This record gives sequence, C-alpha cells and structure tokens, in this order.
Amino acid sequence: MSFKPKFIPLNTFPDVESKGIIIEKSSVEDLQLERIRKAHRDNYHLFFILEQGSGIFEVDFKQYTIISPSVIYIQPYQVHRGISFRDGYFTVVLISDENLNAEYLDLLKKMAPADPLMLETKLFDVVTDAIAVCIKMKDSERKLYHSILKNSCNALIGLIISEFLKNSVSTDPQTRSELIISNFKFLLDEKFATEKNPKYYAERLNISTAYLNECAKKVTGNTVSYHIQERIMLEAKRLLFHSSKSVKEIAHELGYEDYSYFSRLFNKLTRMTALTFRKKSFE
Repeated sequence: MSFKPKFIPLNTFPDVESKGIIIEKSSVEDLQLERIRKAHRDNYHLFFILEQGSGIFEVDFKQYTIISPSVIYIQPYQVHRGISFRDGYFTVVLISDENLNAEYLDLLKKMAPADPLMLETKLFDVVTDAIAVCIKMKDSERKLYHSILKNSCNALIGLIISEFLKNSVSTDPQTRSELIISNFKFLLDEKFATEKNPKYYAERLNISTAYLNECAKKVTGNTVSYHIQERIMLEAKRLLFHSSKSVKEIAHELGYEDYSYFSRLFNKLTRMTALTFRKKSFE
C-alpha cells in the first residue's frame, strides 16, 4: 500500500503580493513534477492552457489525456494531480473568487466539473494574444497595476468560458427551477458535511421542501436527498483515496457520529464497503 498523507494537501496562493492573481508561462522542464504528481487541492481557480505537447491529468478519479492546444479548468477544492507530461509548454492562470467577474464566477460554478476543452486554431490564436496582453500587464510599478491585470485576466477567462459554454451550459436565461437548483448546489458545496436534511436547504432558499424537490426532479431528474448523498460520497471517496484517515475519522469529518450508519450508507450507495473501495483505489 502506498503512503498516503493524513490530510489531502491544500495549496494556497504561493505569492502574497499577487493579491489573488497569478499568470505565468512555463514548460515541462520548469515543473516540480514530484510535487504536482501528488494528489492535492487548490483554494483558487486554475486554468491550465496547454500550448504545446501533451499530458495526463487526474481530477476526482477521472483521467484526462490532453493534447495541445487545449485548456483544462480545475475548480477550487477538486482533488487533482498531473500524471505525466510530454514536451509541454503552457500558461497557467491562478485566480481567486474575489478577482473573478461575478458573472464568470457564477458560470464556472454552474459548468463545473468540466472536461478538458480542445481549442480550434482561430480561437487559440485569440487566446494566445489575450495571454500576451496579460503577461505584458505584469508590471507592479504601473499605476492601477492590479486592476489592469485583473481586467485583462478576466477577458482571457471570459474567452475560455464562452467556448466551454458551447458544449456544457445553455446560454438561454435560466428558468426559476434552474436558478433554484444552481443556488441549492452552491449552498450544498458549503454545507454538505453539517446539513443533510433537504428542509434546511429549502428554508435557506425561502421555498418549501416539496417545491425544492419538484425543481430538483424537473432540472436533474433526481431528488434533493440524492444530490446531498452524492456530494457526501464524493468527499468520502476523496478522503478514502487520497488520505490515510480511518473510515471512522472520515465518517466523523463528514458529520456522522454513528460510524456504522455511515458505513452502511457508503455500502448502499457505492455497492462496496469503504475498506473495499480504499483497497481497490490503492491497487
């Protein structure tokens, strides 16, 4: 069995002076490969724009082979790692919630998790130009430096999101049901470990539990309870796969004081015991 850390490593902004925005060009030769090959989370949005070469990423148990030119978006707190890279030349954009355009932030939450995106030649040329503008704005002596960098990076991210939207999210105005379920999912991401009753989410959204369930079934085909359990199981799998915490510790972290109930629930929803999942994951 491979060594696993007690906690899943969490990366925060490496440069305090960045004020929540970093954009850099790099190559495979510059990468600290051993560090990025270890599963970790980030507390910021990560855009990996592959300009040359290829690579393999793993994001929440899915492996993706990406070939240039392409973009992979990793949302905050997704567990991910880079498995391999070949002749890679790329740009990375790290940006915090508070630096993102509010509309873009909502769209990113709505479309995530997203598969990698291949960039057509025309779009790649525009993205390359936008990257060049962002890089040129990295002059801390310039007046309004942070605002200019923030706006130029948002323009780049807007271009990327617009392409993702073609395949993953409808550009039509949201119906009331869709808006309610979007808000429910945002809230669920924050509260899933402590709040497991659909009534809590309905009350926070100022609607009845019955109406929230009606919206969930209409938009997703599943009940509110289903989404709550799915979110809990995702976190349970992350912790089983990437940490050395015991099943009992994981149950407690996810808000289950009754360890045996959590074990039965995991078995019911995944059709295997937590220990079987862990063993399978480490093979």
